[in-house]
Amino acid sequence: MAAPPRSLKGRALQWLAQREHSRAEMQRKLLPHARALAAEAPEPGEVMARVTEVLDWLQAHQYLSERRFAESRIHVRAARHGNLRIRQELAQHGITLDADAAQALKSSEFERAREVWARKFGAPAADAAGRARQARFLTGRGFSPETVRRVLRQSGTPGDD
Repeated sequence: MAAPPRSLKGRALQWLAQREHSRAEMQRKLLPHARALAAEAPEPGEVMARVTEVLDWLQAHQYLSERRFAESRIHVRAARHGNLRIRQELAQHGITLDADAAQALKSSEFERAREVWARKFGAPAADAAGRARQARFLTGRGFSPETVRRVLRQSGTPGDD
């Protein structure tokens, strides 16, 4: 005998037990299940209202927190990515950084970029093509151009001034 389908709230709690989610991400994940749980073909507004109700309940009971999601995402990404990349990822989830978190990221960006550079390259580039490759790598990781120049300059590799 098959187990009955889990409720929307049950699914959401299971996902939140695994990791933090943003409200937008949770909504995207719950919508298909809300449609499937509907007995007859409900109106789209009714399905969305059920999902919104579950999301509101999760936030009211502190299971779903935008602040915790942002802190978790920053913690996971900060060691490998720059401020621009982290902000972009949070923006995709509909979240903006508060002033304290933004300042903390900004103040640690140079050290993080230097550590990423050292893990990947460890030594200054021998020629202009190598310097450009190192700069592209750091820029692709979301580090600001000024930070990339500082890292390359302090590593003994002249940056593009």
